[in-house]
Amino acid sequence: QVQLVESGGGLAQAGGSLRLSCAASGSGFSVVAMGWFRQGPGKQRELVARITTGGNTNYADSVKGRFAISRDTAKNTAYLQMDSLQPEDTAVYYCNTQAVATVTFRLGEYWGQGTQVTVSS
Repeated sequence: QVQLVESGGGLAQAGGSLRLSCAASGSGFSVVAMGWFRQGPGKQRELVARITTGGNTNYADSVKGRFAISRDTAKNTAYLQMDSLQPEDTAVYYCNTQAVATVTFRLGEYWGQGTQVTVSS
């Protein structure tokens, strides 16, 4: 089983920055990819950014050039640096991890508890 612990988030002014962290812990798994999703008020959950074990990244068009995802493979921790924040970035941000069980080779998907990001204008 994989547990995800998120940190960061909070309140920022438009144009400001925040950094989110997500640490995956547990045993008997190998992380394949880590990413962040968000869900704003009255909106569906959407992918924000994702990074694979090989370092490949993809971003939502709305955050390209403003957000950067990175990963410390040794610590199974992902980071989301959010710059030039805008009020429309206000949402609950969820860490997402895809991991393979080392015994069964079964792929699992795991979610963090979510952290609130609020951007004021």
